[in-house]
Amino acid sequence: MPEVKKADDGDDGVQIDLISGERMENMTSMEKIRMILDGVHEGNIVILEEGLSPDEESRLIEVTMTEISPDEFNGIEIETYPQSGNTDSGLLNRLMGNNETKKLTVIGPANQIETLHKDETLISALVSRK
Repeated sequence: MPEVKKADDGDDGVQIDLISGERMENMTSMEKIRMILDGVHEGNIVILEEGLSPDEESRLIEVTMTEISPDEFNGIEIETYPQSGNTDSGLLNRLMGNNETKKLTVIGPANQIETLHKDETLISALVSRK
């Protein structure tokens, strides 16, 4: 895995990690979850090109809940589009094995990201500095 250059400690900006589907395709679910949570623990916003499966999202939330600490880690905010299962045809497609997995997912520290608007084509978020 290539080394990622971190911003200088004096920089008060917000780091956004854009992670391609290609990078995640050979990772196990726990490797994906750990990579996401490690980034969020550092205060980064993580954007996944292809999102997580419903089982992986559930496991991410479960692992996050075990790591919440009042003084260190407030948890995550996660938004995904398109919304899965929001139409009858989507359910039918999943039942027929035509589950569309391409979806963008935005994950960040709960105390830094606030969702302002979300629909099937747009996620609008306010990201604050630490």
